[in-house]
Formats: sequence, C-alpha cells, structure tokens
Amino acid sequence: MPPAKTDQLDLWAESGLDGDDQVMVDFLLPTGIYIQMEVPRESTIQHIKLLLWKEAQTYPLFSLLGEMEGHMFECVNQAAVHEELEDGTRRLCDVRPFLPVLKLITRNCGRAERILDSKIGVLIGKGLHELDALQDQEVKDFRSKMKQISEEKMQRMQLMSWGEWLRSCYSMPLEAGSLENLIDKHEGIIKITMHYDQSQDTASLKVSLHCTVTELMDQALKKWQTTHCPEEDIGFRSDYVLRVSGKLEFLFEDHPLNQCKYIRDCLLTNESPHLTLVHCDGVKAMFEKEISTIGSVLARKTSNPPLPLPPKKRLPTASTLFPALQLMQGVLSFAYLAVRAGLFHGTELLCKTAVSSESSSRSEHVWNKTLEFDIAVCDLPRMARLCFAIYAVMDKVKKQRSTKNTHLNKYQTIRKAGKVHYPIAWVNTMVFDYRGQLKTGDIILHCWTSFPDELEEMLNPIGTIQTNPYTENATELHISFPEYSTQPVVFPAFDKILEKAAEIAGASDSMTMGRGGKKFYIELKEIMERDPLSQLCENEKDLIWTLRYDCRENFPQSLPKLLLSVKWSKHEDMTQLQALLQIWPKLSPRDALELLDFNYPDQYVREFAVYCLRDMSDDELLQYLLQLVQVLRYEPYYDCALSRFLLERAQSSRKIGHFLFWHLRSEMFMPAVSVHFALILEAYCRGCIPHIEVLKKQVEALSKLKAVNELIKFGTIKTKTKQAHLKEAMMTYLCVVERCKYMNSKMKPLWIVYNNKLLEGDTVDIIFKNGDDLRQDMLTLQILRLMDLLWKEAKLDLRIVPYGCLATGDHSGLIEVVSSADTIANIQKTSSNMAAAAAFNKDALLNWLKDKNSGDALDKAIEEFTLSCAGYCVATYVLGIGDRHSDNIMVRSTGQLFHIDFGHILGNFKSKFGIKRERVPFILTHDFIHVIQQGKTSNTEKFGNFRQYCEEAYLILRKNGNLFITLFALMLTAGLPELTSVKDIQYLKDSLALGKTDEEALKQFRQKFDEALRESWTTKVNWMAHIVAHPS
Repeated sequence: MPPAKTDQLDLWAESGLDGDDQVMVDFLLPTGIYIQMEVPRESTIQHIKLLLWKEAQTYPLFSLLGEMEGHMFECVNQAAVHEELEDGTRRLCDVRPFLPVLKLITRNCGRAERILDSKIGVLIGKGLHELDALQDQEVKDFRSKMKQISEEKMQRMQLMSWGEWLRSCYSMPLEAGSLENLIDKHEGIIKITMHYDQSQDTASLKVSLHCTVTELMDQALKKWQTTHCPEEDIGFRSDYVLRVSGKLEFLFEDHPLNQCKYIRDCLLTNESPHLTLVHCDGVKAMFEKEISTIGSVLARKTSNPPLPLPPKKRLPTASTLFPALQLMQGVLSFAYLAVRAGLFHGTELLCKTAVSSESSSRSEHVWNKTLEFDIAVCDLPRMARLCFAIYAVMDKVKKQRSTKNTHLNKYQTIRKAGKVHYPIAWVNTMVFDYRGQLKTGDIILHCWTSFPDELEEMLNPIGTIQTNPYTENATELHISFPEYSTQPVVFPAFDKILEKAAEIAGASDSMTMGRGGKKFYIELKEIMERDPLSQLCENEKDLIWTLRYDCRENFPQSLPKLLLSVKWSKHEDMTQLQALLQIWPKLSPRDALELLDFNYPDQYVREFAVYCLRDMSDDELLQYLLQLVQVLRYEPYYDCALSRFLLERAQSSRKIGHFLFWHLRSEMFMPAVSVHFALILEAYCRGCIPHIEVLKKQVEALSKLKAVNELIKFGTIKTKTKQAHLKEAMMTYLCVVERCKYMNSKMKPLWIVYNNKLLEGDTVDIIFKNGDDLRQDMLTLQILRLMDLLWKEAKLDLRIVPYGCLATGDHSGLIEVVSSADTIANIQKTSSNMAAAAAFNKDALLNWLKDKNSGDALDKAIEEFTLSCAGYCVATYVLGIGDRHSDNIMVRSTGQLFHIDFGHILGNFKSKFGIKRERVPFILTHDFIHVIQQGKTSNTEKFGNFRQYCEEAYLILRKNGNLFITLFALMLTAGLPELTSVKDIQYLKDSLALGKTDEEALKQFRQKFDEALRESWTTKVNWMAHIVAHPS
C-alpha cells in the first residue's frame, strides 16, 4: 500500500515510488467556466495549457477565449502571493502552487517582457506586480533609472567580442607584490597538472614561475601532441584558453604565472595547480548563447501596461489606532497611552525629545497635539530622522511571582513619579524625502512591535525607516507635517553647501583653524588610537573639532571620530565638515568600512566611503560583502552610492553577482528589507540577464531540496522509503545518487553529492540544512577567513579551513563538506571498545594520523596539525566560540584540525543549572599536545613552537582589532541571536585586550593559555558525557 500523504506539501513531492504521477487541478477560466482535470505533476506549464485547451473545447463559451498564446496561468504560490506563470518551460511540480488551482488570465503586454518579469519575480521571491502596485514614487523612479542603466549595459555587452566577454565575466584574480621568498623556496619552478578538455588524460609540466600563460599553453599543446596525437593537427594556441580545473575562472596570455592568485595559493599550500586547456569553440558557444538571450529580451516589443488602480482615499486624522493591542487587552484595558518623538542624526539626539499628553481609550486614541522641537529648520541635517515610540503609562505595582506579561516586563524602561512606562510600538520616518524636500502634509505610519535590546528613551533610531508592510495587524500612527511655505522646502545643493563653508571660513579668524601644540598632539593621538567602541566625552569632541586640520594631516584614518565630534544640529559646522571632506586623504578600504556604520548617516560621508571602497579587488570585496549587504539597511533611500557600487561590481563579476544575489535573496522574508532588497535584486537581474537561467536552476534545486527535507522530517513514511525518495529527487540534478543521503540529526540535513561538470570524475559534496539559521555560522567563517588572510599577510600560515557556508533563505542554506575529514569523536570511538573510555584515549588521534600517513608525510601531517591547532585555539578564544565538543572539531587526513558548527559565539557559552559547561578559554587537550609532541613527552621544543605560533597569531589579530569590531558592528541589525547590541561586541574588545600594551595583552593571553592547559581535564569529562549521550 503506498504511503499516505501527510500534508499538502506531499502533493508536489517526487512521484515514482507510489506510481502516482497525476494531480487533480482546478482551472478557472476568464469566461467564468470551472474545469477540474488530472494533469501530470511533472508537465510543463505550456503542456498543461495545451491539455486544458483541448478539454475546454467540450465546454460552453470556448469561442470567447480567443488565441491560446494570449493567455497565461496565475496561481497563489508558497509565499501566499499571486504569481503569474509566464514562463511555459517551468514544471508544475517546480512551481508548487499553495493549492492545486490555476487561473487562466489574459496577457496585457509583450510576451518576451512578461517572461523576463515572471522569471525575475520567481528568482527574487517577490512578484514584480507587487512592486508595480506600490504607490511610492521613489520605488518607481529607482526602478526606472536601474532599468535604463541595465539596458545600456546589456547593449554594450552585445558589442563585445567573445574574448572581451570572457575577461569581463570570468577573469582569474591577480595579485601584485613580491613573492621572492616563496619563489626561492620552490627554486623558481612549479609543477602543474594539465587537464585536456573532453579527455580524462592529464600531463605533468614543470615550468618557471616567471613564465607567462602563453608559454605554458605552448608547452601543454606540444606535450599533448607528442604523447597523444603526433599525426593530427591540433590547431594553434589561439584556438585554446586556459581554465582553472573545476572552476569557471580563466587565465589570460599576458600575465606571468606568479601573479595569478590561484597559482600563489597553491604555492603557499605546497599543492600542484590543476589547469585545463579548453578549445575556444566551447567558450564561443557559451558566449553566443548569452548574447542570444540578451538579444531576445532587448528586441522585445514594449507596450504600455494597464494603469494601476488609484489609491484608496483616507481622511487624515491625528489619532492612533491599536488593533495590535488586542493581544494585550487584559493588560492595557485601563492604560493611558502617550507618544514620544525624537529627532536623530544616526544615534545622536539633535534636541530634546517631545512628548504628547496621555490619552485614555479602549480602541482609538486621539491627541490633536503639536509636538515642537527646539531646533531651527535650517539646522536640520539632510539625514535627520523622526523617531516615534508609543507607550503605556501604568501605575507602579509590586513585583509578582507570576510569569504572565513577560513581554511588558522585558521592555519596562522608565519609572517616574509612581508610574511605569512600557513601550508598545515604534516607527521611524525621514524628515526629508528622497528628493531632498522637507516632508509636509498627512502621513500614516504603520508601527513595529519588536524592540531591540537597547533603546534611546524608548525610541529606536537604529531601526528601519520603512513602515510595517503588514498593515492589517499593525498599529497606525497618523501624523501631519506643517507647511512652511507655498513652495517646497528643499535641502541645499552640494555646491551651495560649499559656498556657505567658504563664506564661514572667510568671516572667521584664521587662527581658529590653527595647529595644536605638542601637548595637544599627544592628547589627540591618545584619543585617536582608541577602539571604535570607546565613547568620547564632550571636551574630547571639542578638542577634535578644534584640531580637525591636525586630524586630517596626522590621523586621516580616524575620520570616524571627527564625524562623531561634529555638531550636526548646527548647519555652520556641517558645511565646514563637508568642505574639509573634499580635501581629506583617501582611506584604505578596511578603514573606510567603519564609515558605513549607522553612526555616520550623512550622504556625502557615505559617498566618500564608497569612493574609498572602489580600490578593493574582487576578492577583497567578496571578503566584506556580507557586511556591505547588511549596511544597506542603514540607507534610508533606495538610490544611494552603496547600492550603485554593489550593482556595478556584481554586474562586472559573475562570482560577486552570485554571492550578492544570495545574500539579498536569503533575507527577502524579512519585512523591513523585502522591498529594498527586491529592488536591488531586480536591478541586478536586468543588468545580468544571462545569469538568470543559472540562478533559476539554483532556486528550483533549493526548492526541491526543501520539499524533500520536509517530507523526510514530517512525513510518516519509513526510513528506507525516505532515502529512496531522496535518491529519486536527486536523479534530475546531476547527482551521484547512490552517495546522497539524509543525516540523523534533528533537522534531517541532506547530504548531496554533485558531479563537477568542469572536471571529469570530480565531485562536490554539500549539506543542505533546513530549520537552522546559518547566518551566524556564515559570519564566523567569514571572520576565520579574514584571520587566515591577516596571518598570511604577516607570513604566518596556520592552515585554517574556512569551509563554504551560504544562507539561502529563512533558516535554510548550504554547507561545504570538507573532504577526507572525520570528527574527533569518531576517531576516538573507533579506537576504543567502551564509549565512556574513548574520550580519555590520548593515543587515538596520533594513531589515526599514522594510519593515514607514513614517513615524511606523517611529519608533515603533524606540522599541519600543530599549525592549525594554534590557529583555531587563538580564533576560538578571540571570538568566544562555545559549545566545543568532540563532534564539532574535525581533523583531515592531511593533519589539518578545524572547527565546525558555530551556534554560540562572543562568549555565549552553554550552561546547565546555572553552571557553565565550558570552563576553559579554548580547547587544548592532552591528546592534542600528544600529537604536537609526536608522541614524545620529552619533545618540549615542538610544544614551545606551538606556543610561539599561538602568541604570534594573537598579536597579529590585536593589531587589527578595530577591523574586527567594525565588522561585527556592521552586523548589529542583521537579527543574529547572539549579536544584538554593542554589549555583545564588548567581548571582542576584552579578548583582544584592546586599550592595553602588547606586553600586558600577551601576559593576559599566556594566563588563558595556561588555564586552558590546566583545566583540560574538564573538557575530557564533557567529551565523555557527549560521547555517551550521542553514541551513534
């Protein structure tokens, strides 16, 4: 008997095992006719339309339908929004409607344009008709500008040759700088494994590191002809291109090998580079396919879409409606409500907050009160935002043991005159609109009810300026901005600001711009060297502002501290700052990142930051892309320098485009950013049309993986049948089906093995997780990657393994599987007959490495273990990574140790009954030391080297402490569970001992090192308990 369907989800699951490949679908026709019929679940939308057309001929009013091509289907998708199914090549089981109901509708504009819009809507997870329906002129203007820019870019691409296109999209990253020490170490020679496209044969070539790609290709072709086809004409070098094996990255003829990043990486790791000689015909076919795709879209016939419906008119009132309070009716039925408002520039309060009177009502609260702020309109900064908080005023009561009303207790903030104020909702809005006009008239703001950990007088200035899109259940705040004149009040143009600055400078005494003496220089230097978390007192701000020209000359990297010292509520200071910014030295990209923090909202400051970021290479941009996407939340307007910069770089590099797409797409479920991110995603897709097909396959594959995972998690079918379902689903995705499986942990992650189309016989193993938030893992691995880079820049390679991790949606994502690796727990269990004794077997790890390596390879493996163990000891201590047990520490057969699963960071260690389970600053057990000392307790020299590696690594990270603090600060609004306030980042400042001398910091680290060694027995006890609790 076939397994029963457990829920609606199973309707679109893979068929095959139960033989049921049909699904009953309800069709709604525009003539009012309803047809129910069975269709194959794997049929394309176009085929289903043909079946429907044939069936509809037997029903009344068929003649009124007209041409079949003039219609398309519409459904309600899994996100509960209407989706137009313009793309007829999609399968019904991939569309996965929420219910099996398809509505036939009439097309109303060009087919090619509708297909493109439909594909983009499916890709970004938000139908473009939703953006069309928004009554927001800023959205319309941004989309119009981006569409024009994208079309111009696609037209330029059409004029490219295939070689120009290849360099533009798939060029190998290059690195400048001397490599003399590394070249000398390899005696100027490198051994390259050369693959030949369409062949499984390889050749080994020894070439000079100074030779060019051209010379390497000549040698490769000569060897191929000599060994394989001496009689055949294999053509000329110009008929081939050189690609990194297994990747879409190409090396070009005019670069020496030692400048190619891939070659350099292989030199550092003592690995042989693998390159593939590819015939140009295959590359030209890729190029022609992409150009053809672009041509089909640009050649479309455009027609005007129907006009949107006019917005519903609502009478403006000065009131607040509270449907959301129904959830707390028992608590607030007799509460008085009030509104607090504040004007902010970043986190700086520009003037005293304004408070309304208290209003008492059960449903609608009306104040009809003017809130006045003690600041002149001419002093309002361009990025000023008006922040509101609605709060309840209640009588103070004694604490009760009852756990009810924990929501209110959590956010209790102010006790005054026997009253307690509880924040209920908040909302923010800009004072100037996107065109720079001062807002006027009536506005309805839909409020948010989720509060951050830190509030400024119950206000949330760091929160979004977008209003809550879930209007039906949101608190409405009706406000009215006054009219100041018959003409709009517009913020001055930039040239007018500079004119004002020159006027002020000319009128003031030149001595006010003078230089400070030696005493002031020393004081200024001490202030400027503080970390970004350090607060400035008013006297220090005054000193910095007075000596601002000294700052420019001597401490240009400390521009953030000068910006915090500006009185943004005085237009005179603001204009002088803008003038000074014009002559400020260009910052390094790493220093410029801090300027994108929420504390620096000024438009021109952020433009300056982006100007500095333009010096980033593609690899460096990828390193910080996660933060750059998150700080888009701080941009109040859609069209900004950062958005344009990211789009420009993404459309110039397919690799950057891929990660930008997924960083944005993975957060589309968040209402505060869904429109903003959707607009950038749409702009990217329009400017990179050929990439759409690749991304479409990825989205569909992930949708299928999620469906299979949920079938396994929630289905009632037996284990063997679940594995069979998984293998059946993977057959369509170039997978090694027999190696695909699901894992037995709580979320039943899927282990998927793909064939690598770019390298014959190679496979790519990934884990698909559904139900876990991978964004914190992604951040931790990014920081580990950065640590690895900083150590290598300082000539210290600690053999870190920052494996790939990518969040792709709400609590879902992909994790790269590191090959030839096993957990410490498995290694210990296989060497012991008793689970409880396994954790105390100090020989297990060394014996395992001996089994995998022999002779010189064993010595190298132990060195790899020593280096990587040092790196992870320092990294896990600095980042405060917790929950370290023997199942989330792994070792590769080559000796590299690495950590996985970063659910607890920044000192958020697990505890039980109020007792911390982890009592050591980092993991350093005696079996690790046993390996480091090569099994000899007398080998203190090896242990001394290990300790030296740790100390060197720690000091290198300390020098870059400000960068780490900045990167975490830029992630504060991402919604990560253990990074919600500045207090969380304080852990980094403490672990890096910022503010102390190197000697003091090293003393602190040595104490932690000794503590980890002394208390390592507690780790072994924890590991024993873990192994006993998780025997399989």
